[in-house]
Amino acid sequence: MNYRHSFHAGNSADVVKHSLLIALVRALQLKDSALTLIDTHAGCGLYDLHGDAAQRTGESAQGVLRALADPNPLLDDYRAAVQAVNVGAEPHLYPGSPRILVQLLRPQDALIVNEKHPEDAYALRGAMRGTGAAVHERDAYEFWLAMLPPRTPRGVVVVDPPYEQTDERARITATLAAAHRKWSHGVTVIWYPLKDRATHVRWKEQLRRLGIPKFLNVEHWLYDADQPGIYNGAGLFIVNPPYAFTQALPSMLEALRAALAPEGHQGEIAAEWLGG
Repeated sequence: MNYRHSFHAGNSADVVKHSLLIALVRALQLKDSALTLIDTHAGCGLYDLHGDAAQRTGESAQGVLRALADPNPLLDDYRAAVQAVNVGAEPHLYPGSPRILVQLLRPQDALIVNEKHPEDAYALRGAMRGTGAAVHERDAYEFWLAMLPPRTPRGVVVVDPPYEQTDERARITATLAAAHRKWSHGVTVIWYPLKDRATHVRWKEQLRRLGIPKFLNVEHWLYDADQPGIYNGAGLFIVNPPYAFTQALPSMLEALRAALAPEGHQGEIAAEWLGG
């Protein structure tokens, strides 16, 4: 599955991913010690919702626009992050994970982002200019391991690939195993699209067999039954989520399900522990 960020900016997967990423970092920031935030597949950083790529799919109408119109206060932090890069009520721009994360930084925190695709890396440097973030243009999996352990006491690694390569899941599995050996107490967030259920079930079992003690899985299925051959939703694997995050998670997930359920569907979003 090819999931280039620019074609899907602001869709339902972005709403879930960025809402939970904000909540996760905020929970970690309940402690004063510094955080290093690392984004391995950063994309362009900022996306034009009126541009050709986004308009070709029109997915933001069922994602960010629904979230902005929803009154649930649990989505306020997400809405504020989107509004921070826009002027006026209607969003023209959508912040990717790097522009979301830079908004969350405290003075003691640091942000390091990476994008291998040359054109996207060029756009990323422009989007991050003046933010203080360090921008790299390297192989994402080599970069992931090279950054560990971070210089600060704590950190978060965000892994958000386009799933263009057939071995993407295998590379994630192998790199996560190596990363956990280097940095067992670190927080890692891995995003993935849900299209073929059987492929995903096999991958989940492979990740479960890594034996990572504190390993949470969040899945958002848009439709009440699988829609063969199309995008059905997305999920996150989260290693070492903080307690404050997991305690607040059920109500946040219900708010996201209600805001994003397609017409005629209830949808489903749930979390389970793969380990611990």
